[in-house]
Amino acid sequence: MVGWMVGLSVVAVSLAVSGTEAPSETPPPAPYCEGEYADSYAALSRKARAFEQAMRKKYTYCVRSTAVYECLSYGAEGNVRRTRTPVSAHGTAFAYKQQAGETLLLTNEHVVEWPDVTSDAHPVDGVPSGCKRVKDGLSIVENEADKYDRDDIPLSKAVVDPQLDLAVIRSKEPLTVMPWKVGRSAAVRERDVVDVRGFPLGVFNATNMGKVISAYDRDEYKEWYHDDFVIDALLSQGNSGSPVLAISCKTGEFELVGVYHAGYSRGSALNVVVGIDQARDLMNNLRRTPRRAMEGTTPLDALARARVAKRAEVSATPFFPFGSRTAAVFPRADGTLLFALYEQDFPRRVHPLLVMEDLPVASADEGFGKVGRVWFGGERGLLERPRAEQDAELQQQLSRLLDALRRDATLAFSYQDSLPGSDESRQTFDTSARLGKTLERTIVAHRELSNAAAELADRFAPDITEPATRTESVLKSPPPPGIHLGRADEPAGQPPVVAPPRDTGARQPAKSTQGKGARTPSGG
Repeated sequence: MVGWMVGLSVVAVSLAVSGTEAPSETPPPAPYCEGEYADSYAALSRKARAFEQAMRKKYTYCVRSTAVYECLSYGAEGNVRRTRTPVSAHGTAFAYKQQAGETLLLTNEHVVEWPDVTSDAHPVDGVPSGCKRVKDGLSIVENEADKYDRDDIPLSKAVVDPQLDLAVIRSKEPLTVMPWKVGRSAAVRERDVVDVRGFPLGVFNATNMGKVISAYDRDEYKEWYHDDFVIDALLSQGNSGSPVLAISCKTGEFELVGVYHAGYSRGSALNVVVGIDQARDLMNNLRRTPRRAMEGTTPLDALARARVAKRAEVSATPFFPFGSRTAAVFPRADGTLLFALYEQDFPRRVHPLLVMEDLPVASADEGFGKVGRVWFGGERGLLERPRAEQDAELQQQLSRLLDALRRDATLAFSYQDSLPGSDESRQTFDTSARLGKTLERTIVAHRELSNAAAELADRFAPDITEPATRTESVLKSPPPPGIHLGRADEPAGQPPVVAPPRDTGARQPAKSTQGKGARTPSGG
């Protein structure tokens, strides 16, 4: 968390249009303040009230985000058809700073971003899965019904942070800037009053009021990874990106403490707000603050490889989830690891779609390992596709796939190993729970990679004219001496010690929403 002094560097700025500055006044009466922020609107100073009412222009804006998706299909004669589907959504952004002749605005990442390709994990209303985004746009409009585009204000993205669900966007036109200071979300307490400004349903500029009902909520839903607090203000889709303001007990003025971004799908007025403390670097320096993508996982280094190898050697079920499929890793006596990916109906059908060699490296500084031979499979067996037959794009795909398999195996085995002793203490229980949540997010995130691997198997699996190799032979047989595996100095293999995969399923922990609804983005 960035310190308090950094927050003070973002001070109140003059309004771009009116030139009026936010007022200052003596502290409000003490009964409304037990902390830094007030629990009653009575604490708002008279000057602050008058200032808000006198503002000729607001500092929140309705943002229209558009995209065009191209979908491929086949006609009756087998010809490829291309259809394009335009989509649009509306959310809220607020201007907070003028810099280098531009106005900077803050909003949610999900307001300004569309998935590159639609899928079950990344759906777009009205667009089938498997369609590619070919165009997008961003602008300020009057409201959702605004059809006159000549006065729309074009916007561009400055920096986007999917884990925070925040984005800074730019306008080349001068806009009215928020006159209030950036506060401290860490100082927010239960029962503090909040004021939310935005465009519910994209219809009109509105102000909603509510209270903080939980001062801390860890948000690890899907790709999100940040700290929230929960409010009971009645908000709607289109409010995404709305500034959330609290009343300072020191000045009696509003301060920015968060950005509204989502609500619980089964909750009535249970809305979550991204704490502003995490956004300072994004707002001030236009850069993302590095955060661990997967809490609880170890780096992909020699130590992680040794743990995976040991786990695979002693386990009768070295399986782990990979997207919507099951994967496994098998060790070989020469130090090679073989990663296998199976069909969705595994273990009813046990032939692998793909087997990849992960070769040991000479030095620990070289990382986890390197790509060796690759086999693609189907019901007839496996067929090796040598590197000489792989173009640059395929080699890149396979490298990304192997890296994801390594990470998922490391994470899944850590989670499985944490389960037997997870109730020994609160610390071990929390560690196991975090690993489980991370694994859930990873399963969702790797569905597309899993599907892409299945498509590669469809393309490169042996047909009736090609010789197929039995799975047992691939898992047992090291390369013959002199075979090139990506480098000319590869060592010859040793006798095998590993059996083929057993007829058993993988552990597939499912996300539980018992006790609370799933989070749903509130607009955009």
